Parts: sequence; structure tokens; C-alpha cells
Amino acid sequence: MTKPSAKALVPFVSVDHMMQLIHHVGLAPMLQGLADRIEQDFRRWPLFDKTPRVASHSDVGVIELMPTSDGDVYGFKYVNGHPANTKEGLQTVTAFGLLSDVATGYPVLFSEMTILTALRTAATSALVARVLAPKGSKVMAMIGNGAQSEFQSIAMQAIAGIEEVRLFDVDPAATAKCAKNLAGSGLKVVSCNSAEEAILGAQIITTCTADKQYATILTDNMVGAGVHLNAIGGDCPGKTELAPAILHRADIFVEYPEQTRIEGEIQQLDPDHKVTEFWEVLSGTAKGRTDARQITLFDSVGFAIEDFSALCYVRDAIRDTAFFTPLDMLADPDDPRDLFGMVNRAK
Repeated sequence: MTKPSAKALVPFVSVDHMMQLIHHVGLAPMLQGLADRIEQDFRRWPLFDKTPRVASHSDVGVIELMPTSDGDVYGFKYVNGHPANTKEGLQTVTAFGLLSDVATGYPVLFSEMTILTALRTAATSALVARVLAPKGSKVMAMIGNGAQSEFQSIAMQAIAGIEEVRLFDVDPAATAKCAKNLAGSGLKVVSCNSAEEAILGAQIITTCTADKQYATILTDNMVGAGVHLNAIGGDCPGKTELAPAILHRADIFVEYPEQTRIEGEIQQLDPDHKVTEFWEVLSGTAKGRTDARQITLFDSVGFAIEDFSALCYVRDAIRDTAFFTPLDMLADPDDPRDLFGMVNRAK
């Protein structure tokens, strides 16, 4: 068997490698590193190709491709969302991603992104909360205690400075799971019996539920002044979490309006309803929080540039480590024009 040439090999980060990398770096430092890279890329937002993700919807879920490029590196993520999967012992969301060199089109990284998506989503949420939440915020309500909840909580602790997380889920087993996993994190963890109870005293309210339907996780009377809402559960047409009246009282911040108006909470509003792109706040061309009593809302659906940032972070983090496998992915014949000859000789 002919040994693959160096040109044929692409670094592949498996699920096991990703977990090893997290423990090598440390979860909180890795979340901080991801947030720093995401912020760096948001600050150069105009350089990127931007397009709403390409989605294939079915009655049971969605499969999506999320591409972008900064002109030097191209990246994409494959991701699904199937809420009923957990009943079959499967993940609701799975993902993988790839980076390529724009100059040659050759892939330079292939990686699992089921875990990495959870990390980058949490890092993005906490980065935005650090900028938009009321100054001195210490308490977060975590409504929906599924696969994202622990990552969100620890990211908010590491990046936004929260000290207490108040948990609620319609499934008490999910709340118990989350509370158990956060034991020893340094956070004060309070398990609650309702969303209303969880919100008491919280300056940051995160909603992350999975049902693919219009839902009202928060009603208008539940949200008072001086809070930051982090709405991350609504991420496709027909799937929302907030009562429309809340949106009319909030200053709304989004990743990419063309995608969020289709998939986010603001699909409930008029197409010309005013929103602010978060990258503009970071660049100083738009205002963030201006008033202690203001309600800020991050209507987050996840955007390809965040995945690009996460993949670039991993690409750099695995250098000179054993946390990847060189994968024989690319044909490399001696003569680039003689692919047939390469195949024939393998016999």
C-alpha cells in the first residue's frame, strides 16, 4: 500500500480529540479563547462573505450548511436540529466543519462540531452579555436545561462574571442533570419550579428550548426593566420563545439580519423593525446599552462567522499537539493530470 503524501493529509479532530483539547486547555480558558477569537472576527465583519445558511427543512427537523470566507480561508459547518432525537437516545444537534485555503481550495482542517458548536454558542452569548448586560450582573436565569445549559452557565461565569444561575426546565430530570454537572463550578446553582421563579433577581435571562414550534417561554409580564435577554432557542422558521410584546419593549441586537428575520424571534415582527447588528456595537458605530432600565435582547440564531472563528481557534490550538489524526482525504498523484494512473497503479 502506498503511503499518502503530506499533501494528501488533512488534520482531523475527532470527538475524543475535542474532549482531550478541552481538558488540556481547560473549559473556562477555552471558552474565553473562543470568545476572544469571535470578537476579533466580529470586529472585521465587513471582510467576510455573508449569506443566510442553506436549510433543508422536514417535518421532524432541519439540516443546514453554513458557509463563509474572509478571503484567505473558507469555512463551512454541516449541522442538524431534530428535537425528537433525544427520545431515541440521539443528540438534538450534531455537526462537523471544515476549513480550506482559498488560494488552493485544499482543506486544512476537518473537525467534529457537535461539542464545538455548544462551546462557540456559549462563548458568543457570554461575549454579547459582557457588552450588553446591566453593569455588575451576577445572576442568570437558565430557561431550558438541555445540552447547552452547562456551557452557557460556565461561559457566563468565565466571560460575563455571573455568580449565580437559576435553572428551570419543563423536565425536572434535565434540571437535576444540569445542577449536578455544575456542582463544583463555583457557581451558586438554584433549581426552580417555574420560569417565573427562575427569573427572580436575574439580570441575564437565557432561553434555550428545543421544540420546533412557535412557543411562549416568556410572557410579557415576566420581563421587567433592566435585564438582558439571551434568546438562543429560536433558530428556524416557525420556532420562537418570546411573546411579541417583549420584542416591542426591547432594543434588539442580532448577528446577521437577513438570517435572523427568517429564523429568530424577530420573524414575529414587521420586516423593517429596527435591529442593531452586534458587530456594529463592537466597532463603535452603533450604541449598545445606554440605560440601566433598558431591556436588551440578543436574538441569536448562530451565524457562520462564529463557526469560522471556532474552527480557526481549533486549527491554531492543535498545532504541535497530538489532538488530531492526519486523515488521508486528498488524492495526490505524481502528475496532477494523471488521476486515472494513480487509481490504476493502486491495483
